[in-house]
Amino acid sequence: EAGFVNTMAARGFAVLMTDYEGLGTIGVTHTYVNRLSEGHAMLDAARVARRLPGTSLTPDGPVAFWGYSQGGGAAASAAELAPSYAPELDIVGTYAGAPPADLAELLPYADGSALVGVVGYALNSVMQSYPEAEAKIRSVLTPRGEDFVDKVKDQCVAETIVKFMFRHLEPYFNEPIPELMADPQFRGLFDLQRIGTLRPNAPVLINSNRYDPLVPWTAAVQLGWDWCAKGADVEFRTNEEPPFLNKLVINHALPMAVDGEPALQWIAARFNGEPTAPNCGRFP
Repeated sequence: EAGFVNTMAARGFAVLMTDYEGLGTIGVTHTYVNRLSEGHAMLDAARVARRLPGTSLTPDGPVAFWGYSQGGGAAASAAELAPSYAPELDIVGTYAGAPPADLAELLPYADGSALVGVVGYALNSVMQSYPEAEAKIRSVLTPRGEDFVDKVKDQCVAETIVKFMFRHLEPYFNEPIPELMADPQFRGLFDLQRIGTLRPNAPVLINSNRYDPLVPWTAAVQLGWDWCAKGADVEFRTNEEPPFLNKLVINHALPMAVDGEPALQWIAARFNGEPTAPNCGRFP
């Protein structure tokens, strides 16, 4: 992502990279893939940036959001929360790359992959965000599951990959995962994080690899359909890179670089006021 930041800066754009709630903060759990937390973080960052002294930015200047994977979900959330949470922002567009729009669909994809540890991140996030659910979550964890959740709580991605890569989730739970997914309380927690229930007030570009082994393409497509049904200006692009070493999540990581430059060009076009090319009704 640093390369994309440098590219945009070289083109004359001001770039702000936000952190998220609890990320890197000692003693505070990161609210990983929490829809409201991450969307609000992006919108708040945009608000603050426009008020920074000693910059060329103006309080009423245009804003765009750009993100991939977790960042794609945050950007998508910011796009649809903006009309109600930050109506004063002049948002010209949002790029949401591989957005985890439906976490319930992500679980079987993550199982056994190099990044299976993100499930532990998500469980810790839920317990941080909804403490009333912690007892229920811990009650379905085996001792191995408790160890998994507690260890990844303070890990960065590299450490989690080294220590938990290719593990399967079944030994971490004392009930079959499909049954847990059908539990109304757990289903309700997943539904709270579903992106696509609100209408963005500016154009959106969604990009996803058809064979993404971690963040499902189908959920990204559904997000596009949901927004199109609400009358949003949506362009959906599918990366057709064929499957390759999927448990190493190559088809999730590589498209970030491959599709990054076209996404930056799309964002630049929004700032320049160029016409959009929505394809609602014509993407899969």
